[in-house]
Amino acid sequence: MVEFWRSGGPGSLTPTIAARDAEEEGWDGQMFMDSQSLGGDPYVFMGHWAATTTRLKLSTGVTNPLTRHPAVTANAAATLQAISSGRYVLGIGRGDSALAYLGHAPSPLETFEHAVGDIQALLSGRPAAFGRHRLAEQTGSAAALSMGDRPLTAHLDWLPSDLPKVPLDIAATGPRVIALAARLAERITFSVGAMPDRLRWAIREAETARAPHGSGPRPSYGAQIVVACHKDGWENEALAAAARMILPLARFQVIQGKAAGPTQPGDEANYAAIRRSYAMSKHSDFEGEKLGGETIDPGFVRRFAIVGNPDHCIERLIALVRLGLERFVIFGPGFHDDGGRESGSLFAREVMPAVRAALA
Repeated sequence: MVEFWRSGGPGSLTPTIAARDAEEEGWDGQMFMDSQSLGGDPYVFMGHWAATTTRLKLSTGVTNPLTRHPAVTANAAATLQAISSGRYVLGIGRGDSALAYLGHAPSPLETFEHAVGDIQALLSGRPAAFGRHRLAEQTGSAAALSMGDRPLTAHLDWLPSDLPKVPLDIAATGPRVIALAARLAERITFSVGAMPDRLRWAIREAETARAPHGSGPRPSYGAQIVVACHKDGWENEALAAAARMILPLARFQVIQGKAAGPTQPGDEANYAAIRRSYAMSKHSDFEGEKLGGETIDPGFVRRFAIVGNPDHCIERLIALVRLGLERFVIFGPGFHDDGGRESGSLFAREVMPAVRAALA
């Protein structure tokens, strides 16, 4: 059965009623942004939501391997898994705004791979070697101290033997991170837009990376997409909202150069405009104009996002599920802001049940 998750948004201190509302609306999960300058602490939020809800799954959306040590992240993840009765998913990526607001670029791929490997080991009850995190570059070794019988590896001694392992969900855009996620994670959430050709390419990249490693469990494939669901007559407003909200996601395609994967005529010009003009200083400002004199083609917005009435949204989502997706992380007006509340309610009330029924 397809899962619908709400994307984590910046800024607000989420009240108890929001947790209950999300569960009652039928959402399968809620993500929580881990960006210390733009929102409150996600682990505090998730502990609160775990105590307030009974069915809703919870996840960081997403954390990174540098602002929190992998052992600290694994410890928090296992704690949430225990108090939520197995409803936690650890979402992680190379890092974006959390690192940018500390003056850093995303973590190098090698650093990310080491961190993911260590987190997976710790969550599985195995030890992790010392010295593979940047903290090792900034302090001396404990071996130089008089400590008697000192620890030689990182481990979670308290981990209950009957606790279900926390699934790891890697946010992936480019082929190298997709390949890494296919080898090391239980879940992959692609951030390549809602374009079928690009999602088909991302799934193919993951399957190709898995092939040399035998017939192990296939990761669960999901996608983070922008959805602006509207009533008839409100198309222009929905399109304008989607155009603003695709910017943080579309920027990932070209953050380090040309977009990987398939493109259609005109796409490169739109990606280039976003890359030239995107303002990280307004990363959480979905009401402001971020591109200055640059413009984005409405056709590009309609393909990168899903913009339309409930019937159109249902049709697009079912087509994406049939590519092999099992999960959607929905980002758009009304899912974590008040500005498009009707759009979010319309999606939950009409689109989610219809998609589930069609795929049952």
